[in-house]
Amino acid sequence: MEKLSISDILKKIENVETFEAVADDYSFTIKIEEYVHYVCGAVHDGHQFRRELRDNCLHTEYQRWFEEDPATKQMVQSHPILIAGCDSRFEYDLNRPPESAIYEDAWGKQLWKKPLSKEMKEKSLQKHGGFYRVTHGLISKLEELFGVCVVYDMHSYNWRRWNREVPTWNLGTSNINTKRFGSAVEEWQMALSTMKLPNGIVSTSKINDTFQGNGYFLKYITQNFKNTLVLATEAKKVYCDEINQIMYPEVVDAIEKHLVVDLEAHARSFFKKYS
Repeated sequence: MEKLSISDILKKIENVETFEAVADDYSFTIKIEEYVHYVCGAVHDGHQFRRELRDNCLHTEYQRWFEEDPATKQMVQSHPILIAGCDSRFEYDLNRPPESAIYEDAWGKQLWKKPLSKEMKEKSLQKHGGFYRVTHGLISKLEELFGVCVVYDMHSYNWRRWNREVPTWNLGTSNINTKRFGSAVEEWQMALSTMKLPNGIVSTSKINDTFQGNGYFLKYITQNFKNTLVLATEAKKVYCDEINQIMYPEVVDAIEKHLVVDLEAHARSFFKKYS
């Protein structure tokens, strides 16, 4: 893995070079082993939190972890194109637009003891902007090469918040062109529902059940690229104990192994139908 500036990453993409890199501010990683028509993204996988922010933060390390999406990068790490955040959403949220990416409060609790300075906010927003410059360059190049693209936007959610049965997988589709891409959504839902998981976990999948797909990553790509489908894919946190902060590596591994086959097969079917 290399450490590269945003401009150097963009140059490599423009020149169709394969590479694996971390941004020079350590805000995100990107891997392109091969130029293909699909991308995996894990914008909330990161847990880094700038030291200069910690003493001013009212949320504990555990409370931050609880709201992040740990292991979502690992679930799709075997695929040829992967972009993932390194920083915690509590510093800035890649799934929100710049004007609301820095939280004042989080899940009903005030976040900062003292309001952040303009300088502190700008440090974070520069990283947010760099991520989206690369996202734009990447999708633009893939549409140029292949005509169409599909992005698997991986997230997870805390199922214990719900007082009803919730699906193992939720697809949020309220901001995508379902008239055009509806069959691809249904195929992805079906693929997720047939996943075999350990520990007696039954894999179920629904559309717009717990979340509707209102994230900025999806909206940004969808609004700027008419031939790219973004599948906002939320995993119920059955792969960890969200209360005691214990990961279940055997479940994460099983999800990854299924997605090696199922995600690639879905992407292949998408290209055959829409290219």
